[in-house]
Amino acid sequence: MPILRGHRSPVITALRRFIFALSLLPLSSFGATLLVLGDSISAGYGIDRGKGWVELLQQQLGDDHRVINASISGDTTGGGLSRLKTLVEEHHPQFVLIELGGNDGLRGYPVLRMKQNLRAMIDLSRQCDVQPILFAMRIPPNYGKRYSDQFAAAYTELAEEEQVPLLPFLFDDIASDSNLLQEDGIHPTEQAQPLITARALKLLNPILNGDKH
Repeated sequence: MPILRGHRSPVITALRRFIFALSLLPLSSFGATLLVLGDSISAGYGIDRGKGWVELLQQQLGDDHRVINASISGDTTGGGLSRLKTLVEEHHPQFVLIELGGNDGLRGYPVLRMKQNLRAMIDLSRQCDVQPILFAMRIPPNYGKRYSDQFAAAYTELAEEEQVPLLPFLFDDIASDSNLLQEDGIHPTEQAQPLITARALKLLNPILNGDKH
């Protein structure tokens, strides 16, 4: 039936009221979107699809929040920086968890360059109104104590300098347990994934629910 000029359809009126009501709701009632920008640790290298810690994190969060896993095995801070803007424009997250740097260290890249790339990702996230979160990484001591110490310190320094939340290195005991590491001695096994998830969830939950500090 045609709608007469000057008269509103009851359906259109109800729809407008619904849209207006939605606009009055706080954003937190919809939950948050977390973009995980990582490497093989977050991409689930060497384990079955859907059983990595990021996927388990989504299961634990349920419908409260949405997790987008944009991790790529072998990625570096330079690669993450080149991909970040496109990912933010595509997914519109409120938070981005930057889990990168491990491959920079394994390739012996200068710590300063890695730190500059991480800082650039933090700056870019903020320019896009996205809250950045750092995921601290470490490298094996056989790369030399001086380099390994500088690498580990870069995350703490950057978190303090930029005032961003920092997830501390979560793998200390995992790295010392051969049952929780794959044959390469670097990547956690499937059995280690729930442990990583539980630790990450404990630290991320307050942030996702409004406590950025």
